[in-house]
Amino acid sequence: MKKLTLCVSALAIFIVVACSPQATRSENNTVPAETPAPAQEPGKAFTYNFDKDPAGGLPPKFHSALTGSGAQGQWAVTADPSAPSQPNVLAQTSADKTSYRFPLAIADEGSFRDLDLSVRFKTISGRVDQAAGLVWRLKDANNYYIVRANALEGNVVLYKVQSGKRTDLPVRGEGRTYGKKASVPSGQWNELRVSAAGNLFKVYLNNQKLYEVEDSTFPEGGKVGLWTKADSVTHFDDLRVTAK
Repeated sequence: MKKLTLCVSALAIFIVVACSPQATRSENNTVPAETPAPAQEPGKAFTYNFDKDPAGGLPPKFHSALTGSGAQGQWAVTADPSAPSQPNVLAQTSADKTSYRFPLAIADEGSFRDLDLSVRFKTISGRVDQAAGLVWRLKDANNYYIVRANALEGNVVLYKVQSGKRTDLPVRGEGRTYGKKASVPSGQWNELRVSAAGNLFKVYLNNQKLYEVEDSTFPEGGKVGLWTKADSVTHFDDLRVTAK
């Protein structure tokens, strides 16, 4: 009877631990390892305008991933007559409203440390969020830098995502301001850009410099990509990256 009681107690403890929120978060934070990409020398540049890629799915040199929970992103090359470079864009069309849900489209051709990275984007819809982001120094879907513009909030914020946890980073010389307020018109094309050199990042929206951030969480090179949040339906065009 004593042995039976001990076994039942141990089983109860196992169930409590396994079903606890912390255990669930840890399980959800497990993501596939990234396939290594070659490091790019200064001056090497890539441009993705999606115009020669087959419609209906991801471009051949990209793969999708997800930070957080909820449904996987639905990324597809699609025609958009308003595209800055016609006829195609890369669209994220899933409208899953899970708040802590960040679909990624990751470029597989190169790894970059210091870089100039930009994209044109148009937010289409979203009740929880209308966001578009650039990712760099990505190790996997739980570890990277991200700068994003949000049409509903009217701001541009730079974060680090470390072990699946997203944290906004202080603006250089100003502290924790949650990025900067900025006009991000929904349904119109905008351009988001970041320049990275060592631990210094410079953020631009529509050719206007907004602020700088210093951080050394991810000092090595990594992949670049695109990002959305929650139910954001967003179109992207002319993703450009140049190694520095």
